[in-house]
Amino acid sequence: MSDDQSSRGQGGKSWLERISQAFSSGPESVEDVLEILRDAESQNIIDVDSMSIIEGAMQVIDMRVDEIMIPRSQMITVRAAQDPKEFLSEIMASAHSRFPVIGENQDDVIGVLLAKDLLPLAINNELDWNHIREILRPPNFVPESKRLNQLLKEFKENRNHMAIVVDEYGGTAGLITIEDVLEQIVGEIEDEHDFDEETHIKARGDGVYAVKAITPIDDFNEFFETGLDEEDFDTIGGLVLKEFGHLPRRGETVEFGGLRFTIANADNRVIRLLQVTRSES
Repeated sequence: MSDDQSSRGQGGKSWLERISQAFSSGPESVEDVLEILRDAESQNIIDVDSMSIIEGAMQVIDMRVDEIMIPRSQMITVRAAQDPKEFLSEIMASAHSRFPVIGENQDDVIGVLLAKDLLPLAINNELDWNHIREILRPPNFVPESKRLNQLLKEFKENRNHMAIVVDEYGGTAGLITIEDVLEQIVGEIEDEHDFDEETHIKARGDGVYAVKAITPIDDFNEFFETGLDEEDFDTIGGLVLKEFGHLPRRGETVEFGGLRFTIANADNRVIRLLQVTRSES
């Protein structure tokens, strides 16, 4: 059987013919396009990872900054009134690379401090605000309503990696980084400061936990002091999937066992990462 014959789907048309026809006549929705691409994936014409990236990129078109930003309460900031020696240990412990610098109040963001810029000052014994102010980068402000695809384009054009999110009154609502946006497309980006290979559960702060879907339920129960069913499922991802009743997409939420589970990373076949918090009710 030829490659063309093996790639034919419904009605004898290949996936390429179907997608060409869809675009030429104008697909009615993003879901119409995704359906054709999923058909191509099922025939192994598009691999799973590529399909996941395509889905993530198309989801980003409809997402706003306030849906994924780090809220104001979770921002790690530096205050201009602090002794630099005081916040140096905080910067090292956080393992972040950029920090908003706050003036007299939380809404007064006067600049962005890059951790790497502090090293020459520390070496030259110039770790004081007279020198630090000279290395501050200007803050980039964006509204909560900004679309993620527009923000990603701005990040690329301006070579910024962080933006301060402001509400309709001009107050600081949170912050967002280029990594936050990219993770919506390619999934959770792990680095040396994320999960160790053997770690399944990691605290994110303020009662938020990142949990790998492959976490054994007995380990999950021990950590969260819960009594979730350990008989029918081996992993927390399997149990969450059962509660949804369908394969969820990133951002979908379900509550059970006194916890709220939000899908942080998934494709059209498997759940990979969960965000877990205590239920408010």
